[in-house]
Amino acid sequence: MTKAILVLGATGGIGGAVTRVMLRRGWQVRAMVRDPARAQGGWGDDVMPHWVQGDAMLRDDVVRAATGVDVILHGVNPAGYRNWETTVLPMIDNTIAAARATSGARIVLPGTIYNYDAATAPVIGETTPQNPPGRKGKIRKALECRLTDAAPEVPSLIVRAGDYFGPDAQQSWFAQALAKAPLKQITYPGRTGIGHAWAYLPDLAEAIAQLLELRPGAMATVERMQFSGFWDADGTHMIAALRRMTGTPDLSVRHFPWWLMRLLSPFGGFPHEVIEVKPYWHYPVRLDNSRLVQLLGSEPHTDINQAVRNAANCPGVSTS
Repeated sequence: MTKAILVLGATGGIGGAVTRVMLRRGWQVRAMVRDPARAQGGWGDDVMPHWVQGDAMLRDDVVRAATGVDVILHGVNPAGYRNWETTVLPMIDNTIAAARATSGARIVLPGTIYNYDAATAPVIGETTPQNPPGRKGKIRKALECRLTDAAPEVPSLIVRAGDYFGPDAQQSWFAQALAKAPLKQITYPGRTGIGHAWAYLPDLAEAIAQLLELRPGAMATVERMQFSGFWDADGTHMIAALRRMTGTPDLSVRHFPWWLMRLLSPFGGFPHEVIEVKPYWHYPVRLDNSRLVQLLGSEPHTDINQAVRNAANCPGVSTS
């Protein structure tokens, strides 16, 4: 019998990537968005999901959209890094309520590294203590605790990854800083010599799809695992790949103006929100994918050159 998944956040990075891979694998995909006509118009030439109108902040909308599905991907996030306190936990509460109403749909949550203290957690595994120093991390930790508390009635799968890049990741650091159009200069948020973890979205989505298609009982009721992705050991390899794949070996690099974000942060807005993630660029945080590999045998991995080429050729990123 064909399985069904509800994707919340299908027009975003990970939501869009999971939607595309699940459609290719023959799943029925329902995508809840505020404006179905706009979402349909911006989807491109790929096979489309079944668009459903709704708001992730409205419980009745989520419950209705989830009717009859086997999986709910919770891929919604506050727009522009803002309003975390008033949106993140209410949205997951609505998703949990929808999963309960379906009598056991598994919730899939794309996890973040914000739950951890970058200064003291150079490697994140399944048992690494979550001691988030920042507001966003504390909220994300509380979100994951909600999923733990909802078990066993509501099973869940958390797949944690580094910074996204890829054709669907238009709001990522890669698209908005490293490869911002028109690509005349690379803006790098990290320190020279400090490692950084990247996740190519099609690979991450493929890993999630493979996990969801494991035999019944293969996964625990509550699963937390890491997606290793592409580990840039010293902060130079992603830049080098971007130069190679765009054919611009002399492309200059400047550092992201964290000093300016700090200066402007008291006034709110983007600087106030983004300054909190600075430590995740200034300390190396690597993800241990042991549990994922135990279940799948290997992690999906596209060659970095091909991955960067695909990401740099996505709409909105060009060298002209």
